[in-house]
Amino acid sequence: MLSFIARRSATGLLMLVALSVLIFILLRLAPGDPIDAYINPSSPMSASDLEVLRDRLGLDQPLPVQYLAWLRAALSGDFGYSIQRSGVAVLPLVMERIGPTALLMGTGLAIAIVLGISAGIFSAVRRNALPDIALSVVSFIGVSSPAFLTALLGLYFFSVLLRWAPSGGMQTAGAPFSISDVLAHLVLPACLLSIGHAALIMRYMRASLLEVLNQDYVRTARAKGVREFWVIIKHATRNALLPVITLIGSTVGIAIGGAIFLESVFNWPGMGLLLVNAVGTRDYPVIMGATLVIGICVILVNLLTDIVYAAVDPRIQVS
Repeated sequence: MLSFIARRSATGLLMLVALSVLIFILLRLAPGDPIDAYINPSSPMSASDLEVLRDRLGLDQPLPVQYLAWLRAALSGDFGYSIQRSGVAVLPLVMERIGPTALLMGTGLAIAIVLGISAGIFSAVRRNALPDIALSVVSFIGVSSPAFLTALLGLYFFSVLLRWAPSGGMQTAGAPFSISDVLAHLVLPACLLSIGHAALIMRYMRASLLEVLNQDYVRTARAKGVREFWVIIKHATRNALLPVITLIGSTVGIAIGGAIFLESVFNWPGMGLLLVNAVGTRDYPVIMGATLVIGICVILVNLLTDIVYAAVDPRIQVS
């Protein structure tokens, strides 16, 4: 198990380095000069001042030198300072946004896992019946619905028309902090975030369970007189969950993409909203720092998923 974890950790580190290189290159290839983000339009700078600023920021160096300088600083915990928020360090700015994003994503994925697995089991047991057909149609719609469309429609119907939920933010402006207020703001975006993931988990769970139900050991359990409920839950579901565990781990990266849209639509003060604002203002240090932290989170979740999968099915360790 330790060698398995070491191999997966080494792979994760390589992926993280590759991600940082890719983002760094893409930011430098974006239209415009990076130095433009540091210039105040109301007080233009002379050419000599621009050269001095470019030299101070290291932007006059070749790209590999710039990247290695950033990587060296990042490894020591220095991600630089935000351009648009003068004097504010990037790392504390990013770290304070992890909590709201983790709350939103954790709640959304928890809802998706519970609904997806439950619906998948129910659909497989009722195969080709009316409930199975209805759930299949709903799941196809959920998988096909993009995050931005789901967010906008949910906001319009449930917040604007029906007024069942707040239209944005993490808590009511000017009101004292309370858990009930946070939950009221959390329910709608978390449920909207869970739609696509629940539909995908449901499809995988249904297909996996149908395959397991045809195995010999399931027929043997039924022949021995085991109640159908325990045949499904104890014998079939446990084995059918193996591919679903991998799927759940891989959906974290997809959930981050959905959270970026949801946080922008609902003004949720998380990593997604921070990243969108940084892209809009060309705040390069914040973009690099936020992207790297998101990448670390995704890689850690995938590593945890691999460990859980290996613990459930020890055969995977030999691969």
